[in-house]
Amino acid sequence: MSVASLSAITLNSDILTGTGFLDTVFLEGYRLLDSRRLIYRGRSRLCNGRLKKLVKLNGSSSFSTEFTNSSLGSSELERGRKLNVLSSMVAAPAGEVILTSEQKVYHVVLKQAALMERQLKSKEDAEVKPDIALLGSLGLLGEAYDRCHEVCAEYAKTFFLGTMLMTSERRKAIWAIYVWCRRTDELVDGPNASHITPSALDRWEARLEDIFRRRPFDMLDAALSDTVSNFPIDIQPFRDMVEGMRMDLWKSRYKNFDELYLYCYYVAGTVGLMSVPVMGIDSESRATTESVYNSALALGIANQLTNILRDVGEDARRGRIYLPQDELAQAGLSEDDIFAGKVTDKWRNFMIKQIKRARKFFDEAEEGVKELNSASRWPVYASLLLYRQILDEIEANDYNNFTKRAYVSKPKKILALPAAYAKSLVKT
Repeated sequence: MSVASLSAITLNSDILTGTGFLDTVFLEGYRLLDSRRLIYRGRSRLCNGRLKKLVKLNGSSSFSTEFTNSSLGSSELERGRKLNVLSSMVAAPAGEVILTSEQKVYHVVLKQAALMERQLKSKEDAEVKPDIALLGSLGLLGEAYDRCHEVCAEYAKTFFLGTMLMTSERRKAIWAIYVWCRRTDELVDGPNASHITPSALDRWEARLEDIFRRRPFDMLDAALSDTVSNFPIDIQPFRDMVEGMRMDLWKSRYKNFDELYLYCYYVAGTVGLMSVPVMGIDSESRATTESVYNSALALGIANQLTNILRDVGEDARRGRIYLPQDELAQAGLSEDDIFAGKVTDKWRNFMIKQIKRARKFFDEAEEGVKELNSASRWPVYASLLLYRQILDEIEANDYNNFTKRAYVSKPKKILALPAAYAKSLVKT
């Protein structure tokens, strides 16, 4: 199992929708939007952590809203792309507005982007942070990063190759993030997973809080603690990943893509948000910070969707199905068909649509890569191109992802590097 980010780190975990913590993030997003305006048809108010309509709604009627970025002077982002963040919100029978997973996650993106902008603006006035007590010397801190290097090289060979194209400071930070994500994933997907309880995950989250307070428990924690002190990295995506691990203890089915999207956010989109501050944004970029974060999120979603499509057979043998149940039914397929593992015309048609969706997320991600710091664009492009090729390999296998594992050959990986380098030099 590997860990997904801007550099194609991916995790495999089950996620539940509709958890309370995202409602809190959603409300925080409103407080964050003082420089933007919200447009609703009808008055609304915030009540008990949820948005409720004060006007009468007929049945499941929906209403449109949009965020307008006042700094741009219009409701479109830099490339003329309309941002209807809260469109398609449907009222529940009692008049309660139901947000999609994508809408909820967007508020996490806003929070991360705002934090990065604030910290970059106040960098010159930042307080001097205390040394990490556990390590006591720069030599031991170097040893901590060396250990992260070893773990990454051993367990994520393709990803590790991409990190070697980064500057020394950036690759060490990415190694530290990768190692924490891998350790978190191992709690519920490793050899001791059967013994993991919600209480154990609570203790892991408390340990995470200590990392951000610069009180690391061990050497690997210390590397991450140093990393988050050197880059404008927020704790929220890390908390969200732990939340995903809690849900992984029992969830193994997804009713629709809305549920699956939230799953992909927790296990892969979060790593994209963790990685943006390390990758950096080009000083000459005219894109908004939030749009770059959105692209990082899209790459995480694309990577995880690709993992899901590649590993259908492997997951089924573990009793798990990471595919939208309603879309399977629409294609005339059932769980029995997945467990039977037969490639039929129905399956091919279903897979064609799923691959098309994943490629759409890759396309969205690619728009943001060109806005990254020049030192980061090459490795990120390389990872993106390599991961997208897995979809090509699924097609080449005639959509048999039950008994054949799609992978990119070593020659193709090597060829991807100069192609990625050429793309990294061109900004359009």
